[in-house]
Amino acid sequence: MNAHTFESGEFAGWHYWPTDPFEQAAGPFFYRHVDGEAVCAFRVQKKQLNGMGIIHGGCLMSFADFALFGIAHEEMGPSGYGVTVAFTSEFLGSAREGDYMEARGEVLRAGGSLIFVRGVITAEGKPCLNFSGTIKRLRER
Repeated sequence: MNAHTFESGEFAGWHYWPTDPFEQAAGPFFYRHVDGEAVCAFRVQKKQLNGMGIIHGGCLMSFADFALFGIAHEEMGPSGYGVTVAFTSEFLGSAREGDYMEARGEVLRAGGSLIFVRGVITAEGKPCLNFSGTIKRLRER
């Protein structure tokens, strides 16, 4: 899947996938590689809050799903396409409007068609969500 580069603002130079309308509505979310490590990030907006004024759990899980692909980007293969076939998460903390959210993780194993990933999302550097997932690579669409 071809990533695009964001042109301006805080996330200038970061990448995103414009072909996913849900991620654009839920995010936008961004990723880049820093010293060989994938880093995914976004800044919490009002639209991502729940009724108590903290980040919505669904937003965190959507960002974690995005991060699976950011972390596994180098392992995705020629098409760059895949689907999440398994996902788990545990809530560790919360975030508020304006907080900087970051996900980092690792590919545990990349086999013939499956990629196993785990990571942690932080809010202003404090653990917020632990996640793991499995991606199934897809051929060209």
